[in-house]
Amino acid sequence: MRMRPTLTWTPGPDLPPGTTDPEPVADALRTGGVLVLSGAGISTESGIPDYRGEGGSLSRHTPMTYQDFTGSPEARRRYWARSHLGWRTFGRARPNAGHRSVAAFARHGLLTGVITQNVDGLHQAAGSEDVVELHGSLDRVVCLSCGVLSARRDLARRLEEANPGFSPVAAGINPDGDADLTDAQVGDFRVLPCTVCGGILKPDVVFFGENVPPGRVEHCRELVREASSLLVLGSSLTVMSGLRFVRQAAGAGKPVLIVNRDATRGDRLAVARIALPLGPALTRVAEGLGVTVEDAATA
Repeated sequence: MRMRPTLTWTPGPDLPPGTTDPEPVADALRTGGVLVLSGAGISTESGIPDYRGEGGSLSRHTPMTYQDFTGSPEARRRYWARSHLGWRTFGRARPNAGHRSVAAFARHGLLTGVITQNVDGLHQAAGSEDVVELHGSLDRVVCLSCGVLSARRDLARRLEEANPGFSPVAAGINPDGDADLTDAQVGDFRVLPCTVCGGILKPDVVFFGENVPPGRVEHCRELVREASSLLVLGSSLTVMSGLRFVRQAAGAGKPVLIVNRDATRGDRLAVARIALPLGPALTRVAEGLGVTVEDAATA
C-alpha cells in the first residue's frame, strides 16, 4: 500500500463546525476501548512545528520524497546535511501535556493502543508503551542495500567527525527533523555510507511517496477492528496513511472523535471535532476523569 504524496487539502464550505467542548472525548474514554491516532499537531507544544497548521512547515518547505532521495546523490547530500542539523534540535524535544495525557489514559486502562504518524518518539518518552510508529522513527537508520538497522546517535557521531565545524543557522525545523538550509549552507557536506556494506543510508522513516510496510498497516487495521472508538489527536488527515483508519472505523460504525484546532479531511466522518489546543484539552479531560497526568519534571 502506497503512502500518497498529497501535501495539501482545502476544506469545503459545508464541513461541520468544531466545538470547544471536550466532553465527547471524556465520554469515549469513560466507555474505554479507545484507540488513539496521533499526528504532528500533538508535538507542536514540544517545539516541533506541524506541516499544515498556522505557521506550518509546508508554507516554506517541501518534504523529501523517496524517489528524490534514492535517485539523486545531491538530494541525499541536502537531506543529510539538513537532517543532521535538525537532529540536534529534534533530539532535545521533550513530551508535552498531550503526550503525557495519552500515557496517563493508557495507564488507567482507557486505551487499546496508540498509532502515531509522528517520527519523534515523544509518545514513548512520555511513558506510552506498544506505540505503533506508522511512519517509522528518526532515531533509527536503515541501509537500503543490506537492510541493517543502526542507531541514529551513532551516525550523528560519525557525521560530526566527517563534517567538523558544520553549524549553519537554520531558518526552521520541520516535523520530519529536516532543517531549512540553503544550498550554500549545505555546501560540500559529506554523506557517509553503511559501515557494513557501503550502501546508502536512510532514516528508518516512511518518506512521501514511499510504501508503508503492509504488515504494519494490517496491524493498525486490526487495532481499529478491536477498538470501541477512534480518537484522532493533532492530525489534518490530509494523507491517506491516517485517513484510511478513520474511514475504516466510521465504516464499521465506531465513533470517531478528533481533537484538532483546524478542520480536517475526516471531519465529515467524525462524531465531533474539538477545536482546542491539544495539551490543555486533554489535561482538562484527564482532570474530569480523575486521571493524574505526570508533570514535565517527573514524566
